[in-house]
Amino acid sequence: MKSAAPRVVSTPHRPIPIDIPEGVAPTEFFNSPCNLKHLASENGLLRNPEGFLLYRKAIGHSNLFDTSIIFDTSAKVLDPMGRPVRRDQLSRKDNIVFSRMTKVVLDYMLEKYPDPAEHLLFCGEASLDSTWPLNKPGVPSVRMIHNHFMVFENAVLAAAPQAEEDNPNLTDSGHNGLFLQFLSDVYHRFFEVLDLEILKPISPEDGKLSLTGYPQGLPSWQVIGGAEALSSGKFWQEYDLVLKGFLDFYRAFFALVSAEDTRVPAISSYPDQIEDVLLFSDQFHQAARMLRQQVIADPAFANEIRWQPAYKQLIYRDDQGRLIVTISQNSVGNAITELLGIVVDRYVDEVAYAKVEKALIDQLLELRTRLVRFNLGEAVSTPAWPHGRFVPLEK
Repeated sequence: MKSAAPRVVSTPHRPIPIDIPEGVAPTEFFNSPCNLKHLASENGLLRNPEGFLLYRKAIGHSNLFDTSIIFDTSAKVLDPMGRPVRRDQLSRKDNIVFSRMTKVVLDYMLEKYPDPAEHLLFCGEASLDSTWPLNKPGVPSVRMIHNHFMVFENAVLAAAPQAEEDNPNLTDSGHNGLFLQFLSDVYHRFFEVLDLEILKPISPEDGKLSLTGYPQGLPSWQVIGGAEALSSGKFWQEYDLVLKGFLDFYRAFFALVSAEDTRVPAISSYPDQIEDVLLFSDQFHQAARMLRQQVIADPAFANEIRWQPAYKQLIYRDDQGRLIVTISQNSVGNAITELLGIVVDRYVDEVAYAKVEKALIDQLLELRTRLVRFNLGEAVSTPAWPHGRFVPLEK
């Protein structure tokens, strides 16, 4: 067996059946209300009154199981930079619905793929920096809060070629190394303030996957009670506390980088901890100085900085079958999978995708039935499942 190392997995997808208008950059089109409407009509599975859309990923990471939930505000909020991209921007009602939907999908994945020795499963929620240029290469295709759910076969990961250590996505364009080398200790000490009962802090080494050696150096928490804990509102409250702590850390750090500003951000959840742990940490100031100097000297690097909070928050099952929560900064181009050491090479191959499409869609339709039963939305018809059954599209 290969030693622990990040892997490159190749995943086929069918051609996207829509043309990008001439003169419009791909990322500009992907964030347009026109594309979001097309996404729902071609790949939508379920909608609810709150605006959440469950859909099949047209360009997926895993064809074993791959789906996403997005808060589709594209018609309600036309300005892409004004759309909610984090849970803390949701109303209480919307947050509860989003959490319940996440719980139902995770329950389904755990039932379908119960053996951690055979399958890696996880969901990852990502936010985007609203100040980042809309047409910057690498901007994820949908500028709204979303959660991505997927399952990989461990045998496929074990057989996959190893990724290069300097892969730009794995290194977060250099940001990951900065956090690992200079901010890891203060990052972990800052999170000690969180008042948690269901989420138990574990060491960064404890939660690593044996196949990839990832995550690396990130604060992580074991979910005490496992899958049953996901049915508790207390778990989701603590999940939000992790996000709030991260947002405090991010804002304080990048305020220091941007303007050498040592004020405690007015909207902080843990102002005393920012003052006590962060602003009096030599390592915190050293890392901010290094990043500030690099921004001043390197225009390419400067254009990649996300000045507003951008994060990836994961729930994954580790080798021991435990559910683990972790959180990281979200930098240029990197995907949810790469936080766990999986680089996905997605390519067009209609024939290869057709061989796996029915099995994938059958699961997603079964999951949809469960969400409808729990009053979390109504079914959406598309050309590939017009009446709740998979129908191969004619060429």
